[in-house]
Amino acid sequence: MPMRDRTGLDTEALLLLWAARETGVLDALLSSAGTAAEVAAETDVTREAAETAVQALADLGFVERVRDGYEPTNRAIGLLAKRDVRSVGALPHALDELDLLVDLPETMETGVPPEPPDDWSVNRLGAHAATDDAAVRSAVTAAVHAAPEADRVLDVCGGSGVYAAEFADRGYDVTMLDDAETVDRVEPMLRSRGVRLHPGHPADLDGPYGLAFAGGMLSRVDPAEARSVLSGVADALADDGTVVLVDTVADGSDAAVAASVCGLAAGHGGASDSDEIRSWLRDAGFADVSVDAVPGTERHAAVGHKRTVD
Repeated sequence: MPMRDRTGLDTEALLLLWAARETGVLDALLSSAGTAAEVAAETDVTREAAETAVQALADLGFVERVRDGYEPTNRAIGLLAKRDVRSVGALPHALDELDLLVDLPETMETGVPPEPPDDWSVNRLGAHAATDDAAVRSAVTAAVHAAPEADRVLDVCGGSGVYAAEFADRGYDVTMLDDAETVDRVEPMLRSRGVRLHPGHPADLDGPYGLAFAGGMLSRVDPAEARSVLSGVADALADDGTVVLVDTVADGSDAAVAASVCGLAAGHGGASDSDEIRSWLRDAGFADVSVDAVPGTERHAAVGHKRTVD
């Protein structure tokens, strides 16, 4: 199951955590209950189920034995803390995705996904902030190679800001764009990194930018939104500007299948194939379009230039 790569947990462990969250066992154990008996008393699970679940959570390192009961460990911080997305980690969002996947049969029949789980937005940002450092560096390096003369960067749908921060650390003048809720949540931790933040659509920005970058944006939105964003990006770029979209491409890989299934479960997004992405870029006014693998990762970099580069 692809989620293991993000969380380090087997399918069975993820399902246990999901079931513990759904039944209230996790909330009880991480807040008020210190023993399996107290967990059973505060929830609707049986005493036997509570004992098995608590022991398994202890074996997984989410709680530890302290005298006659159990207390949360540092590994459980992401299940408790929501103020700073850097403390959330990948696990809560993996459980949210599992929540949607459980409802996938009904979603496939009705075409209507369930309401996202509580804390969906902050958990998604937590998973984004937990993106592997090497993957972030590889994506930014691919973008830099595509636009070596650029000095102003626009990070589109920048999420937690891990890519924007990497560009800033490399000396670029960076503006990160996302919705107002996301910008408000991540602004405190990006302020010191020299990243400017702007809520809204790329077309609302005063350019020009030499490079527009998006990491994982295409696989989270529908084609119509992707086209709208790329049109706005073209408006924000300088006459010789470049756009680089680093994302999962529909190439038959496990990552592509996972992205498409999660998109189906959520009701939007999924992996698109290279030809489709190229057509979006061309329709937005970009030329010299290419889609190539990013070395050392399962992702590709789709590159378009606002005018053909000689």
